[in-house]
Amino acid sequence: MKMIRWILGRVILLLNALFSPKAMKRTQAEQQSVNLAVEQLHLYQFDACPFCVKVRRQAKRLALPLQTRDAKKPEFEQELVNGGGKRKVPCLRIEKEDGQIEWMYESNDIIRYLEQRFA
Repeated sequence: MKMIRWILGRVILLLNALFSPKAMKRTQAEQQSVNLAVEQLHLYQFDACPFCVKVRRQAKRLALPLQTRDAKKPEFEQELVNGGGKRKVPCLRIEKEDGQIEWMYESNDIIRYLEQRFA
């Protein structure tokens, strides 16, 4: 089973690389504003997770330089469990202007949030 998951993961990554989405165009000033806002976001993910790939593809479509954190690495796994409460990916860590931190877990919710905020 582990071998099948590994092979499927590589297929997903290959297809993602071959059929990469095009990023939307913004003016330089708009993109700089978006880049500053995105600094408050971190995506905890696994490289070959299909739901994580789905979120990363949408971030690319929206031209978001979203910081990713590999939740398989112990330090990021610990941040995810301590902050969000569970080891589940994808998870978007949102640092709000008032200092509060929100942990968003579902890929569709994350995509909806990114579209509403940056589309």
